[in-house]
Amino acid sequence: MNTPIMSFKHVSYLWDEAKAAKLEGNEVDLLIYRSNILGADLRITNYGGGNTSCKTIELDPLTKEPVEVMWIKGSGGDIGTMTRAGLAGLYVDKLRSLKGIYRGIEFEDEMVELFNHCIYDLASKAPSIDTPLHGFLPFKHIDHLHPDAAIAIAASKDGEKITQELWKGAIAWVPWQRPGFDLGLKLKEALDKNPGIRGIMLGGHGLFTWGDTAYECYLNSLEVIEAASAYLTANYGKKRPVFGGEKVSSLEASQRKSQAAKLAPILRGLASSEKRMVGTFNDNETVLQFINSHDLGKLAPMGTSCPDHFLRTKISPLVLDLAPNADLSDVLGLKEKIGKAFQAYREMYAEYYQKHKHPNSPAMRDPNPVVILWPGVGLFSYAKDKQTSRVASEFYINAINVMRGAEAVSEYVSLPLQEAFDIEYWLLEEAKLQRMPKEKPLSRKIALITGSAGGIGKGIAERYVQEGACVVLTDIDQERLNGTVADFEKKYGKDVVLGVRLDVTDTGSLAEAVQATCLKFGGLDIVVNNAGISISRAFEAHTDEDWARLNDILVMGQYHVSKAGVQILREQGLGGDIVNVVSKNALVAGPKNVAYGTAKAAQLHMSRLMAAELAEDKIRVNVVNPDAVIENSNIWEGGWAENRAKAYGIDVKDLPQYYANRTLLKESVKVSDIADAAFAFVGGLLSKSTGNMLNVDGGLAAAFPR
Repeated sequence: MNTPIMSFKHVSYLWDEAKAAKLEGNEVDLLIYRSNILGADLRITNYGGGNTSCKTIELDPLTKEPVEVMWIKGSGGDIGTMTRAGLAGLYVDKLRSLKGIYRGIEFEDEMVELFNHCIYDLASKAPSIDTPLHGFLPFKHIDHLHPDAAIAIAASKDGEKITQELWKGAIAWVPWQRPGFDLGLKLKEALDKNPGIRGIMLGGHGLFTWGDTAYECYLNSLEVIEAASAYLTANYGKKRPVFGGEKVSSLEASQRKSQAAKLAPILRGLASSEKRMVGTFNDNETVLQFINSHDLGKLAPMGTSCPDHFLRTKISPLVLDLAPNADLSDVLGLKEKIGKAFQAYREMYAEYYQKHKHPNSPAMRDPNPVVILWPGVGLFSYAKDKQTSRVASEFYINAINVMRGAEAVSEYVSLPLQEAFDIEYWLLEEAKLQRMPKEKPLSRKIALITGSAGGIGKGIAERYVQEGACVVLTDIDQERLNGTVADFEKKYGKDVVLGVRLDVTDTGSLAEAVQATCLKFGGLDIVVNNAGISISRAFEAHTDEDWARLNDILVMGQYHVSKAGVQILREQGLGGDIVNVVSKNALVAGPKNVAYGTAKAAQLHMSRLMAAELAEDKIRVNVVNPDAVIENSNIWEGGWAENRAKAYGIDVKDLPQYYANRTLLKESVKVSDIADAAFAFVGGLLSKSTGNMLNVDGGLAAAFPR
């Protein structure tokens, strides 16, 4: 039985002997298992960072002779979520034979294409730039990780000396060099000069460790990282307070979130001057310790060290000159003040690009900051989607940990700007970006849908998330909402879904939902007013309570939710969409429907009035008019179906067919039909349309608007 020889305090020991035993004899599956449990601990490596490999003996499909094959994480993958499909399999002898045609470090990029000629497994993922770093080392299992603790030592002024003393020569040191073929040769050279070592520290970059088996490699990696972590922990605050001590005091947690939610849409609007961005907010203890410190002004402009860090966070963050408890009510004044800081950052970035670019460098990318720090409040990050902005936040927290550790044991050293630029604008990195799939129509968009735990609202939310949007599911029924959120998270992931209980008649509940939306995603782009109820009674049977309830939920609910949404849309200055799900009853007079139909008519005309007024802010307001959508709808509860059937003189069971038969197309209307219409208004093809309505009722001549 495998039992670690030491206890771990700074990393998670996750090896499960029972699970590993089931994989015994299959080294590739053990590689995947090892990779996944390493990637599950962000202290060991960050999302998408690092690489893992193993070497096996396989039969050559052409010669039937045994050959050595290296299995390694492919380009753009993540070890924490890696599967067999994410691996590249290469002939080891062919890969090593490339040394014979290598023309030197200035020809690095041409070697990457040659990796494809070494492919053994034709189902391979594209080999990554790290491939030769693993290929030239002889070990069966290899981990290349980016632990904060190891990088802190690697990014310190005395990193080489500390490495030598801490591991007593068992970890070799290779100075900073951009990943590639030549660095692979340097690793082999370091091993040849230091036989018997257990790993190699890459200056400013990360850690290589290995073993004869998957378990030995895993244990070696954990032990080295644990030693680095313990060393840093013993030195925190020893020479001086961490980061020089506190300069700014944090607001209390609820105040931080309130302030952050108010400012997030303004920041999002400014960060989206080139392309719309999705945000993330983080105010954990690590963030606050750094942004509130005396050393913030010194360390933040230095930028990060590990290539993976600044590829996702840009060369440095934008630090806001704004008191934590600042009055944020003057939106125009805030936009002007913070806008100047953004413009200064853009100019700094443009100067960085111009000063360090090469004749063949790709065009300058978006010059806006990715990471924004507000002392006393927290960290904001903005990127093309929620996952990317969340990961950028996580990477900057990794960078904070690196700076804290390096400053505790030595002095933090960031990469020279030219080195940083050469990685950020590396032609191979640009080629990877160009290979990214085309963005979906609602990518970069955030949609809040009321009444979306089921029925039409859920259908619209599902269509939106499938088209690339982040969705905020809201409903008054908490239990039903929880189930829908769990379903969405399982299918689409936690990054793109937020569930918030919302009673559209309660402005306090609405304020909480808007705050949660801004904290999760940074703002809002689409509001869908779908929440509703139906009451069917004869004219004289209606009560004042019926009228009040319908008016509160349908009319006032649409008004209040739209008003809250418009405030966010205006603060962002990016335009947006409001889609109101109304009804054919806004147009058609039917029996036993006076209160409901009147409320629906009010919703419809309110939508026209909103469209006329909000157009100057590029906010489009459009209406979808469904009819008889019975599927998964609460509308048929509470006696509605019975009352409608009675009004039409039929049995309840015959109601769906009755509704279908009365249409011109003789078709039942499905939830998906309404979702299609709600998408049509926001998907880009109708961007010049506002104040319109789209009837989705199977064709009812009585509902024709003219």
